Amino acid sequence: MTKLVIQSIKLTLVFTLLTGLAYPLLVTGIVRVFFHRQANGSLQRRNGQIVGSALLAQKFEAGRYFWPRPSASDFGTLPSGASNLGPTSQLLQSNVLARIASFRGTQSLPDGIPVPSDMVFQSGSGLDPHISPESALLQTHRVAKARHMPDTRLETLVTQLTEPSQFGFLGEPRVNVLLLNLAIDRL
Repeated sequence: MTKLVIQSIKLTLVFTLLTGLAYPLLVTGIVRVFFHRQANGSLQRRNGQIVGSALLAQKFEAGRYFWPRPSASDFGTLPSGASNLGPTSQLLQSNVLARIASFRGTQSLPDGIPVPSDMVFQSGSGLDPHISPESALLQTHRVAKARHMPDTRLETLVTQLTEPSQFGFLGEPRVNVLLLNLAIDRL
């Protein structure tokens, strides 16, 4: 019996060291070598200063920038998450209707043009850094007007920065809002 307990303790220690220390260190080392940028948070810099991560949405409210999806946590990383409002919630319905009216008004959209769902519904985490190409294209007129440039220049930039579905079939085409706004600042 004592021999069995000692063997169990030894095996627990060996597997704890293997799976709790050696394996994570090995994987971390491999990732840091082969995927250095992603392992360090995909940080974006402007003039040597870190301005954000391509993995997390940021709050852009100025008219000269493209806006991200709405966020239940106001883009805070610690309280991130969804609003947990269900499809029958009156509060969700009134929030969505208010966002549609706000987006339509700020983008000067006529009533016949539908507002993309990603501009009125929050993402599950509240930190999704991407919007649909349609949402970005609907914002080009406002941003171009604020920056005194032609709409076509921004439309071309949106098209260039549109990321395809992963592996050709996972997800939808998307535009990273932070990368788009940084590219506009470089113009």
